Amino acid sequence: MRGRASGGRLGAVAEPTHELADLERVIAAARESGEHWTEFMRAGMFSAGVYRLAAGETDRQTPHAEDEIYYVLEGRAELEIGGEAHPVGSGSVAFVAKRVDHRFVNIGEDLEVLVLFAPPESG
Repeated sequence: MRGRASGGRLGAVAEPTHELADLERVIAAARESGEHWTEFMRAGMFSAGVYRLAAGETDRQTPHAEDEIYYVLEGRAELEIGGEAHPVGSGSVAFVAKRVDHRFVNIGEDLEVLVLFAPPESG
């Protein structure tokens, strides 16, 4: 659900004033899609999505041009940042600065992660 700011110039599209999502529905849709990455929100100076990796899978991500925050929803793995591995599991939160080499390794249980990018992920 998106809200729009009111007022402003005629014909100008206002930035959203709010956006809501049901995370359970977002996760269900991400699982159904079978994709690793499902973006579900993009507004202002951030974007959000769900990143999924199966146990034993290789995470092939490369450094991003955006800062990001990971919140592990389910699963168990290690988050390797700059060559150093950190154990993560359900409830773990991690910040990774833009352009820093990182990836999930030693994925012991199917991993589902809420990811926030700022500014919005450029793809």
